[in-house]
Amino acid sequence: MTNLRCLSGSTALAIIIASTSFAQEIQADEGQLNGLFPTDKPYSPYVDRSFPERPLWGDSHLHTSLSMDAGGFGNRLGLHEAYRVARGEQVTASSGQDIRLSRPLDWLAITDHSDGMGMIGDILAKAPIITQYEQGARWAEGFGAGGQEAVDATLDLIGTFSQGKMDPEMFANYSPGARRYATIWDEVINAAEDFNDPGTFTAFIGFEWTSLEKGANLHRNVIFRDGPDRARQVVPYTTQAPVGSNDPLDLYKYLENYETKTNGSTMTFAHNGNLSNGIMFPMDAQFTGKAIDKFYVEQRAKWERVYEATQIKGDGETHPFLSPDDEFADFGTWDVGNLDLSAAKTDDMLAGEYAREALKNGMVLEDKFGTNPYKFGIVGATDSHNSLPAIEENNFFGKHSGYEPSPERLSHPFMKNENGEIFSWQQVASGLTAVWAKENTRASLFDAMDRKEVYGTTGPRMAVRFFGGYDFNDADLKQREISAVGYEKGVPMGADLIAPPENNKAPNFLVAALRDPIGANLDRVQIIKGWVDTEGNTHEKVYDVVWSDEREMDANGKLSAVGSTVDAATATWANTIGASELVTVWSDPDFDAGERAFYYARVLEIPTPPWYLYDVVKYGLEVPEGAPLEHQERAYTSPIWYTPKG
Repeated sequence: MTNLRCLSGSTALAIIIASTSFAQEIQADEGQLNGLFPTDKPYSPYVDRSFPERPLWGDSHLHTSLSMDAGGFGNRLGLHEAYRVARGEQVTASSGQDIRLSRPLDWLAITDHSDGMGMIGDILAKAPIITQYEQGARWAEGFGAGGQEAVDATLDLIGTFSQGKMDPEMFANYSPGARRYATIWDEVINAAEDFNDPGTFTAFIGFEWTSLEKGANLHRNVIFRDGPDRARQVVPYTTQAPVGSNDPLDLYKYLENYETKTNGSTMTFAHNGNLSNGIMFPMDAQFTGKAIDKFYVEQRAKWERVYEATQIKGDGETHPFLSPDDEFADFGTWDVGNLDLSAAKTDDMLAGEYAREALKNGMVLEDKFGTNPYKFGIVGATDSHNSLPAIEENNFFGKHSGYEPSPERLSHPFMKNENGEIFSWQQVASGLTAVWAKENTRASLFDAMDRKEVYGTTGPRMAVRFFGGYDFNDADLKQREISAVGYEKGVPMGADLIAPPENNKAPNFLVAALRDPIGANLDRVQIIKGWVDTEGNTHEKVYDVVWSDEREMDANGKLSAVGSTVDAATATWANTIGASELVTVWSDPDFDAGERAFYYARVLEIPTPPWYLYDVVKYGLEVPEGAPLEHQERAYTSPIWYTPKG
């Protein structure tokens, strides 16, 4: 279009003379206008809207000083400080540094470990309830001495717990049935109530059930849809006998009992399958040795509605061994061993650890049992243990208080023993969950998670829409209100596609991504498809569906890299490449109406500096050996599933 901001007199006269022909030139025909302004609807397109209109950002996995490991490693910030930070306020971290998020969160679930919740506070206070026992007195003395003695006391405490050697009488005070434990749970509920502000900020009541099987991670977080009236009728479920159990089936029983007793609603979701050494997503037998059966798949499908696929302890979408044709599969990979590195990782374990493989295998189990146990939405969370959901690359406060910003945090490993090493720079500054909820309340957010209308990111807040249907077309791309078209003509992320209406018509997908307003431009949007063939074999394929900068596919169907503007010397980058938004309609060219399938979108940003590069520049350090100087952050939508007729 002609720029009219700076025109000479003769040019302006020419425009006036040509005004009649110019007006005729831009007249739209009836076909172009058809459907844009329907006569049966109000002038305002926003009247009587009944669908979610903006993503609500939050963290479903944060620990405070109430957690044994968090408090043991130096976290001195409690529930109130965690909520204040999430709400956008400035606080002083345990390391003495002031911290504030770039933008407030819309919601938060504090999920302190249920086992031994609050015990570390009594150890630090040298409370008689703990120091009357030899173990408690020993740890209290070590923490009081500070320095290396405090570190040794923490390691001793964690090791004693993981080996099941806690003094049973002492630990009973911090387990269900004890008055002290009930008091601590009341404090958790009261804090959530203090900060819960419907419509403005949501504070979920929740906890983490921390199951370990020989060091293999089977952790689940639990959140309640309800307020204090129902939550006070129970206490968190634990893993330690005789009250608790490390079997997920027993956790599901606890959830069932909660809903029966209170008429409330709850859900649980797993995380860090990448540290489970193959037992997070079983296909044949549970870790107990019991065979996978109809009861197991039905219970898991009922209670585990979403899966935390990206967080500080590694990204869990997929792995290069499982997805060798996916050039972006190796992101934030932790594949050395189990949770405590007590057992090394082998390739045969990986299929039971990653979200994409589970999504494929779930369809196999559905063919066998009639229910898909791994039909989950995808979310992201921090798992920060310092009360700080601070995971932006230039504002990263680490996994726990010992890894808050300092010149030393890159100089020692995060974890190391004879089985391998996780370097401190391998902590992933991730992630967040976006929820397409109608309003910012516990009920609305919970219901959106339950229907899986959620997506996870590695930290940036790009807005992503993903719809599936059979009737999307290029004309839909002219609408700025993509969501209105999506809900009218299809189903959103997390939903199911009905079988094609006629002639085995292939489904098509409407996907739209808008960059984080203060973040990086977008490189591309991909759609990942997984399916099961008639022989019961699983497959996957990654499709580049829309991209920036007028690049073209080569003869092999490969899209060239977007390039990079990262300046490693200054830890900066520029939005001179990439796109601010990417929108398209894509139809599956390989569709087979007789095969089960799922589809989800992955949105990639242009390359940006990782968090440790900011440390290198700020503190004048050397780049750690083997550490990449740039990465591409991303979003993962929940899938849309296709099931054949019958």
